[in-house]
Amino acid sequence: MNLFNLRRTPPSLEDLAIEPCATASDDASASECLMPSVQRPQPVFVRGQGSWLWDSNDRTYLDFTQAGAANSLGHSPSVLVNAIAAQAQSLINPGSGFYNRGMLRLADRLCRSTGSDQAYLLSSGSEACEAAIKLARKWGQLHRGGAAGIITASRSCHGRGFAALSAAGGGSPGNRFEPQLPGFSQVPFNDLPALHAAVDAQTVAIMLEPIQGEAGVIPATEHYLKGVERLCRELGILLILDEVQTGIGRCGTLLAEQLYGVRADIITLGKGLGGGVPLAALLARGKACCFEQGELDGTHHGNALMTSAGLAVLDSLQEHGFLQQVRNNGQYLGQQLAQLAARYAQGEVRGHGLFWGMSLADDSAQAVLKAALHEGLLLSAVQSDCLRFTPALSVSKGNIDEMLLRLARAFSRVRTAQLQCRKGVAV
Repeated sequence: MNLFNLRRTPPSLEDLAIEPCATASDDASASECLMPSVQRPQPVFVRGQGSWLWDSNDRTYLDFTQAGAANSLGHSPSVLVNAIAAQAQSLINPGSGFYNRGMLRLADRLCRSTGSDQAYLLSSGSEACEAAIKLARKWGQLHRGGAAGIITASRSCHGRGFAALSAAGGGSPGNRFEPQLPGFSQVPFNDLPALHAAVDAQTVAIMLEPIQGEAGVIPATEHYLKGVERLCRELGILLILDEVQTGIGRCGTLLAEQLYGVRADIITLGKGLGGGVPLAALLARGKACCFEQGELDGTHHGNALMTSAGLAVLDSLQEHGFLQQVRNNGQYLGQQLAQLAARYAQGEVRGHGLFWGMSLADDSAQAVLKAALHEGLLLSAVQSDCLRFTPALSVSKGNIDEMLLRLARAFSRVRTAQLQCRKGVAV
């Protein structure tokens, strides 16, 4: 089946004023039982394959969100389905208090692949960041006279746990649960002088994202990140890199730190590591390896089912030519997005690999998302004036070209609606 032929007839402008794709009544009723969390559009998805999703009305959508970059290999890739199915038949979760082969193999593969000394397997990137904060403070007790302060960047995002929200500061989205935990301070991103000025005797670590995803896909400059590493070495404090979004091939290398030529003491991984299955990891190197028995645990940590998914993902990423293809397709996507942005008078395009953001000329991100949904295209907006693109790492150039066509139609639809609104035409 040629999925490109499944494109739907574009709706009229009036359709933009109503919610598209009405949900079946039983699904609508069931949705009332969910606690409010994120704002979701109407489609209820029932099936996925590669870069495509189908909803309960059998409509097709080209997915350039991939569960916020969690589906590193796309929807239901055979390598992941087969690995999970085979593992589920033999062992799912013997308990975190016991070894299982998947746990041992994945920890070994991660350490060997990243040059790390120890790994711990968790269920989410937020948990991994919380564990990194615990590890840094434990190290501070042992080696820095009890220092516990951690410096992060303004507009950062390290998850939704209490410590993770506190690390991001008051500007973190959804942080309305004051008071925050003490011991965190924020300085502007890509500002070395501000970072130097913030370090004091109570500082134990600097914690950064190589690319600030939620702030609008803002990459660190090479000068900045290398300067941060140098500062940490000179002062004898830890460098923590939050690679929950940038790791596992998203930037065209296994870790984004390789892209920048730096080496962190602690790294957090999540999202793409499980290919859509809840899986994350905490990596530690050298002097940072100081956890003792009883200081980390979790019911589902390192269970056999999720580690089988992680091993399948790593197998795919480490196949010959896979990451080179990510780099090639990422370069193509970035170039084509820049051309599209120029054509429609939008803003800057930023990113690496298959992780891109496009600044918009105004706060029209939600309107663009809605128009794109009508066109059968799924995108995310991390800010009111910024779109984010996180396709499957296995995305084809054909999928990229189709996305660009649908996004162009969405831009045209929004522009026409804006012009009609200015002329006083109800839309």
